[in-house]
Amino acid sequence: MSDSLFSPVALGEIELANRIVMAPMTRDRAGPGDVPGDIMVEYYAQRASAGMIVTEGVQPSPAGKGYWRTPGIHSAEQIAGWRRVADAVHARGGRIVMQLMHCGRVVVPANRGFDADVIAPSALPCPVQVPGPDGTPMDSAMPRAIAAAEVPALLEEYAQAARNAVAAGMDGVELHCASGYLINQFLNPASNQREDEFGGSVENRIRFPNMVLKALAGAIGAGRVGFRISPGNPYNGMDPADPAATFGPFVKAADALGLAFLHVVDMGLPELDTLALLRANFSGPIIANNNLKADSARALLEAGKAEAVSFGRAFIANPDLAERIKAGAALAKPDFSLLYTGEERGYTDYPAL
Repeated sequence: MSDSLFSPVALGEIELANRIVMAPMTRDRAGPGDVPGDIMVEYYAQRASAGMIVTEGVQPSPAGKGYWRTPGIHSAEQIAGWRRVADAVHARGGRIVMQLMHCGRVVVPANRGFDADVIAPSALPCPVQVPGPDGTPMDSAMPRAIAAAEVPALLEEYAQAARNAVAAGMDGVELHCASGYLINQFLNPASNQREDEFGGSVENRIRFPNMVLKALAGAIGAGRVGFRISPGNPYNGMDPADPAATFGPFVKAADALGLAFLHVVDMGLPELDTLALLRANFSGPIIANNNLKADSARALLEAGKAEAVSFGRAFIANPDLAERIKAGAALAKPDFSLLYTGEERGYTDYPAL
């Protein structure tokens, strides 16, 4: 009997050998200049047997950086570093897309190492603390509200980041629309209190996020663009109430662009069947995520609720996760004290079977 996890699938123009996706995970290992170095090349290459890797969140511009040692895609050196990553993954038969993550107001300036704007839909600071350079939680900076006249330049930043990702050899990009970062800040009324065409009504709050998706599609082709959402997630000060009212229309509008995939963190809300909501509003492939095990992932695929499934933490200590699942082997446990520190330790030193 065939295993649904190991059948091939196409996400837009991206052909996957299996349906196991590595979810994006910030690991704070970028080198000077926010450039991917040797250990990042090795880390992603070790995990290339996934049907597709989604990279950690990558800042599309200096203003997009909020966390310590996160990589960028806005300099020639960063593009060259990511090209080494993409080449290493492709050499092992894998596929890799870059998650574009603009933190918006979720910024500790000390994490940057350079001066840059802190911008958001409204001049409201993130209400929760963010880890600083040594991991100690610190208050976020006060952002300034983005002026409507700045939107075209911001769209071009995203489009150029997507072009840079493709120039680096990436198979596509995923727009981070979750977890309280810039796109989510526009979607959510807790962080968006604008009174212009980008705030207030649902139609206005989804306007900028969909303009970004359209800009990405125009830059590299819709078949190489996906996006990630987490309806009902309160992370980084988001209001979790009534996510269907926002995400139903947002996803429906995005569907008209013919995108490669929709990646969802299903929060398991008792009041909302998130996957059913998305299936009703999005006709393209869905990648389901959140605390899945091999059996529960198979069940989603076989029920037609998703076309692929993503695993995050399981990939940390199991670089050969796909092979382990196929063999029915036990999974190694990660050392959570080394998630964001340790260089090779807790990063590239987990052995394969």
